[in-house]
Amino acid sequence: MKIFAEKGYTNTPEVVAIVKEYVKEHPYIHNIVMASKTGYTIDMFLEAFAAENIDVNFTIVTHCYGDLGPGQCEMTPEKRQELQGKGVRVITATHALSGAERGIVNHFGGGWTPAILMADTLKMLGQGMKVGVEISLMAMDNGAVPYGEEIIAIGGCGHGADYAITLIPGHSNNLFETKVIDILCKPRIS
Repeated sequence: MKIFAEKGYTNTPEVVAIVKEYVKEHPYIHNIVMASKTGYTIDMFLEAFAAENIDVNFTIVTHCYGDLGPGQCEMTPEKRQELQGKGVRVITATHALSGAERGIVNHFGGGWTPAILMADTLKMLGQGMKVGVEISLMAMDNGAVPYGEEIIAIGGCGHGADYAITLIPGHSNNLFETKVIDILCKPRIS
């Protein structure tokens, strides 16, 4: 496991290299799920994997509509179309570990719900752990990754990538089936 001294997008090139080597060493890994606001971080992964002719399925999970503002999504329609043209699955969905619950908490001026408690508990292991588990649940719920298979999930602290894990995700309605297997890399504190 690689531990980065600092969190953030500057770690992205090294995350690309770590994930690429892991996939080469573990040929049973066929799916990579990545959090993405705008869709630009995945370009580095697509280029690196294509350069070595490594065949995996990429899925990116964007923020849902409304995070940027009512009716708005941070990923442009043009970038979505470009990525889909390259074979990337693009999922835009409500966050599995907050979604409507966050709206209830916000409306009533605070408090917690079980899913928000779970999300915050995962954040104790780093923002990327929470993101990796959550986007994997979302990908599973959308049929983007096969049930029962180990995948790689990649997240970050704001922009870029600084956290990668392997896991076998469950569906969100059975989220405790999720099994985190390896932490490939993470920031020391995130």
